[in-house]
Amino acid sequence: MAGPTASGKSALAIEKAQKMNGVVINADALQIYNALPILTAQPTAEEQTLTPHKLYGCRPPGTACSATDWVREAVSAITETLQAGQMPIVVGGTGLYLKALMQGLSDIPDISADIRPRLIEQQRMMGNPAFHQAFSAVDPVMAARLHPNDTQRLIRAWEVWEGTGKSLAVWQSHPPAPPQPGWRFAITILEPKRDALYARCNQRFIRMMAEGALEEVKGYMEMIKQRQAPAQGGATQALGFIPLCAHLRGEISLDQAIERAQADTRHYAKRQVTWLRHQIAPAENVVSITRL
Repeated sequence: MAGPTASGKSALAIEKAQKMNGVVINADALQIYNALPILTAQPTAEEQTLTPHKLYGCRPPGTACSATDWVREAVSAITETLQAGQMPIVVGGTGLYLKALMQGLSDIPDISADIRPRLIEQQRMMGNPAFHQAFSAVDPVMAARLHPNDTQRLIRAWEVWEGTGKSLAVWQSHPPAPPQPGWRFAITILEPKRDALYARCNQRFIRMMAEGALEEVKGYMEMIKQRQAPAQGGATQALGFIPLCAHLRGEISLDQAIERAQADTRHYAKRQVTWLRHQIAPAENVVSITRL
């Protein structure tokens, strides 16, 4: 099940799981972290008692989770669910995860674990524009494909180049490793009307604030100061994190922070809708695609 942020995926997934003896399996790149649960819109503890959930809040905020990492964990979770006689319901807005699960992935070798932390620190010290420019000198092909502000993918691309001696573009040009044999997917894509979706984005952020999002970000900033959490990447990519941090530092008013967070959420939702329309397509292992 896929759809843009604030489209109601989690609620529909729970409803389906209750009717189908299902297990809800997370396919959201931010909800996988055990940090900022309000800001990343993770299902609440109460919602998770309604039906089993997997892969929510299962990684520390400082660890990377590539599509390869997620597929490995998702395959395990789905297999366990099927062996228990239950229905796996994979839900999330990270389209790359879903596409990788259904279509397979480029077979990139494992990368040494000491490379990524060094690149994360390098990016933090340099800032995105300079980091992107430096990467352009190393791997101009991938750099041209990536926006300077796409921090996670820039770090991943540089990590692959440094760890394998080849551009990520080379690995992506190889035939992907096939998806799990015998698995069939019935896809539901939520597509609210644009005005309704934008209104939901705005309303959800107001609800997050009422539920304690500002206090959550304040606590995370304190963890950064104590070097207990990273200042870049991972959960810090949550929509609203940057403007709320700016407010807590006294740089902008709370109203300005909320307005920026709502605008960022709307823009992200628009990009998700476009991606899903062009990237989720019929395939041999796709039984049906339903757009609601």
